[in-house]
Amino acid sequence: MATPPDTSRDGATPVLADSPESWPVVSSTDLHRDGWVMALRADLVRRPGSSDEEPFRRLVLEHPGACIVLALDEDDRVLCLEQYRHPAQRRFVELPAGLIDQEGEDPVEVARRELREEAGLEAGQWTHLTSTYSSPGIIAELMHFYLARDLTPVGRGDFVLEHEEADMETFWVPFADLHAAVLAGDVGDAPVVLAVLLAAARGLVG
Repeated sequence: MATPPDTSRDGATPVLADSPESWPVVSSTDLHRDGWVMALRADLVRRPGSSDEEPFRRLVLEHPGACIVLALDEDDRVLCLEQYRHPAQRRFVELPAGLIDQEGEDPVEVARRELREEAGLEAGQWTHLTSTYSSPGIIAELMHFYLARDLTPVGRGDFVLEHEEADMETFWVPFADLHAAVLAGDVGDAPVVLAVLLAAARGLVG
């Protein structure tokens, strides 16, 4: 079998890791910005070292980040939500999740808050699964995934469910069943898919 050509830079072994980098922005224009934590802007970007090229336009959806919680009870059942999402015109099987909408918030504390507000639960054990960008071609959202165990019912406190959340349903499902639904393509919410596959791949369930 022929050896594939070396496509790494300078023939060096490529490093399998993302790296921070920032290209020059010639101008930036707000297309939508209000009191919410998300905003849409248009940047004119220039490729480094290419001053003779025209800058190109890129839309950027600013996003503060989010946390997703895969909560399992002592029988390895997952706490799931069913919620309507208007942009997709679909009702999704989801996990407790929410925005990091206060500057400087620790992601695991946001995860604790969302588990309490959406499910009325607290967890005594937290495991960080990974942090991943949802769609970096347009949005700066960084999603933090956690596995939560040792669950205790505590109630939602004074948190009131509104809008889509007021119609939200919660239920418990065996992890093996949710994993099978993900593999079959019956559950398509990306955070659910990522959380379930990560937990299974790392052998953290079962």
